[in-house]
Amino acid sequence: MLPFETLGTFFIAAVILSLAPGPDNIFVLTQSALYGFRAGIVTTLGLITGLCGHTAAVALGVAALFQTSPLAFTVLKCVGAAYLLYLAWLSFRSGASKAWLEKSVFPGYGGLYRRGVIMNITNPKVTLFFLAFLPQFANPGLGGVPLQIVTLGGLFQLATLLVFGAVAFLGGRLAQWFNASIRGQLIMNRVTGCIFVGLALYLLFA
Repeated sequence: MLPFETLGTFFIAAVILSLAPGPDNIFVLTQSALYGFRAGIVTTLGLITGLCGHTAAVALGVAALFQTSPLAFTVLKCVGAAYLLYLAWLSFRSGASKAWLEKSVFPGYGGLYRRGVIMNITNPKVTLFFLAFLPQFANPGLGGVPLQIVTLGGLFQLATLLVFGAVAFLGGRLAQWFNASIRGQLIMNRVTGCIFVGLALYLLFA
């Protein structure tokens, strides 16, 4: 079992890292600004589920594949970028349809959860980040390194839930303003589409 001091230091570092602007918290902000606070929380839960996959990959050593195989890294990165472009297309199409339907096309909480999972799990940079970050706090002298990695990953997910929950609350307040008018909905969907395109390009070329 890792010392409490190590776990506390890691948790503080995880909160700080979760606060830094990045694709995931921007994703939560846009989804909650479109569909409300609950939608942001569901999206956050999807992202955290993706983090479970990255934690398991590091604990099992699978993450090393992305370090040694440029092809595997590139393929997963392209899949993630393609999915973001698909979400951008949905946002632009939804924005265009609002002038006729006068209501937002809500994908459902299940759809938002799946978006969060796919958005996170198809980003190999998260796996590489976990591979570089989590082992720094593990102590082989205490034994059970995979279990230590899983514990650290769980703490990181808790920090993510707290920070992204606050982001979802902020986005939910924005949703009340944007959804008060058809024009506001149109603007928000187009902004969201542009953000998805930007995130896709960032994932491909960063």
